[in-house]
Amino acid sequence: MRIESNSPEEYISKLPDDRKEAMTKLRKTIKDNLPKGFKEVMSYGMIGYVVPHTLYPDGYHCSPELPLPFLSIASQKNFVALYHMGIYADKELLDWFVAEYPKYVKTKLDMGKSCIRFKKVETIPFDLIAELCTKMTAQQWINLYEKNLKG
Repeated sequence: MRIESNSPEEYISKLPDDRKEAMTKLRKTIKDNLPKGFKEVMSYGMIGYVVPHTLYPDGYHCSPELPLPFLSIASQKNFVALYHMGIYADKELLDWFVAEYPKYVKTKLDMGKSCIRFKKVETIPFDLIAELCTKMTAQQWINLYEKNLKG
């Protein structure tokens, strides 16, 4: 479900009522806990958090004119999604998240490589996501990204 918008506020305003509160809280959780250096943008039709060109001039290797993506949130057709590139790129971080998840949520973790899906907004573990956001700085993400990109 792609929502055309120019800002995170506009994106959230266009959501169905049952998603607005959860997405607003998720956005606030991320903004309150991400280390300095990341910038909130609209990216790929989602609310994104990126490393801006001022910190990483090379940008995203697939499209260098774009800043380096790190985390995104979106209201999809059947779920709320959190996309976290650090989990995809860092097995230790992935293992930590998978081990912690059952302490916060009783339902099974629904996850792809970087996508965590929440089919019911009342199961979004905001405290766990807050802690996840603190686990990687912009510079640590740049270092990990370059290490993985260059092999």
